[in-house]
Parts: sequence; C-alpha cells; structure tokens
Amino acid sequence: MEILGDPEFWVGVGILIFFGILLWKKVPAFVASALDARAATIAKELEEAQRLRTEAEALLAEYKKKRAQAESEAATILAEAKAEAERFAGESRVAIAAQIERRGRQAEERIAQAEAQAVAEMRALAADRAVAAAEQLLAARLDDKRAADLVKRSLEEIPSKLN
Repeated sequence: MEILGDPEFWVGVGILIFFGILLWKKVPAFVASALDARAATIAKELEEAQRLRTEAEALLAEYKKKRAQAESEAATILAEAKAEAERFAGESRVAIAAQIERRGRQAEERIAQAEAQAVAEMRALAADRAVAAAEQLLAARLDDKRAADLVKRSLEEIPSKLN
C-alpha cells in the first residue's frame, strides 16, 4: 500500500476527480458550445467582411467607371472649349478686320468730304474775291451814264434769256 503514500498517486486521483467533476457538470459541452458560438460569430463576421468586401469592390468598380466617364466628359468639354475658343478667335479676327476696314473707309470718306468742303470754300472765297475785284474795277471804270445804259440793256435782254 505504498501507493497510497505516493504523492503522484494522489495527484492522479485529484486530476481524475477534477475531470470527473468537469464531466459531471458538463463543462466540456459548455466549452464546446461557447467555442461553437464563438466560431459562429467569427463565421458571421467573416461572411459580413466578405459581403462588405464584395460591396466595396462593386463600389470601386462603379467609381472607376464614373471616373472614366468624368474624364471622358472632361476631355470632351475641354475639346469643345478649345474648338469654341478657336472659333471665337477666328470670328474676332474677322470682326476686327471688318471694323478696321469700315473705319478706314469712314476716315477716307471724311477726308474726301473735308477736301470737297475745302474746295467749295476756296471756290466761294475765290468767287467772292472775283466779285469784289469786278465791283472795284467796274466802279473805277464805270460812270453813272454808262451804268444806267448797261442796266437798261440788261433789262431788255432778260425776256430773251428766260425762254
């Protein structure tokens, strides 16, 4: 009976009693159910993570598609803006050239009018001076008798010149 005095024997008996109590209180089933619950929670979390990953990939693909569309639209808008700017620049050049030509013609017309007016003024001035000179000459050479004779002859010629 040396076995009863051996401490290892009592440690073994204690362990057997401990495991017996654990089995009697259904601890392995409790641990297994806890582990199963934890495994189910982890499985749900993995499923949720997989679903979120799938959604994220779908969103990423959608955003990439939208970005590509936006870049395409931006390129189209940029091309249209460049074309519009070139068209506007061409129209502006044509309009400016037409305006310069129109203003040049107006300036030439004004110069021609000013020349015509100056010529008319010079003619009027020359005519006034010629009349004044003729008056002075006539006044110097003409006496009253000759003046009366000229007026009488002029009055007699008027009816023949009016016809």
